[in-house]
Amino acid sequence: MANQIILWRHGQTDWNVANKFQGHTDIPLNEVGKFQAAHAAPLIAAINPTMIIASDLDRAQKTAHELVKLTGLEVLTDERLRETNCGNWEGLTGEEIRKVDLDNLRQWSLGGDNPAGGIGERRSEVGARAVAAITDALVGKDNQRIVVATHGGTARTIIGSYLELPIPFWSRIGGLSNAQWSILDHSPKGWLLVEHNAGSIPEPVYGEESGAVIPDSVR
Repeated sequence: MANQIILWRHGQTDWNVANKFQGHTDIPLNEVGKFQAAHAAPLIAAINPTMIIASDLDRAQKTAHELVKLTGLEVLTDERLRETNCGNWEGLTGEEIRKVDLDNLRQWSLGGDNPAGGIGERRSEVGARAVAAITDALVGKDNQRIVVATHGGTARTIIGSYLELPIPFWSRIGGLSNAQWSILDHSPKGWLLVEHNAGSIPEPVYGEESGAVIPDSVR
């Protein structure tokens, strides 16, 4: 078996429900999010992961540690797996941002590589750092099934990067619901997206990570 990457989004937070941009702000899981992570963990454990790496933000750490309870694996923490730094947008809803930064938000929500929140990160920067974190974790290893506990927006940049899609096309990758996952397999053809937004509980895709575009808005 070649290496396999399981991208697992953290459970729900109150800011997800409010559709606030979280970014690097360290918002914890709410009670629903804790349940989601605990419910998803046995399903992922059944896939027999060999490694776990996670964003250093609490919502990803708490999600990852539900899997630790079942597998005994250690978590390698890497801040390069954080969500996009959303700059001046963090803590604001899409509606609030449209009142003060409409053009920037529209460009970003349609797949642009402009800095999020004016002073935040570009999608290309997030993808580069997140892929580097996974590459470093896998260096010298084969036949690994690595779980990456991360964030919705970061997961999208990882998928777009591994599939070698042009950055404007990354926004066409559907969002990950809270505590659900996508799987990338390595093959002779390169990396393949073999599962996306997998999980047993249908959930809405909350938050800015969804990439859902409505005219002049972003969820």
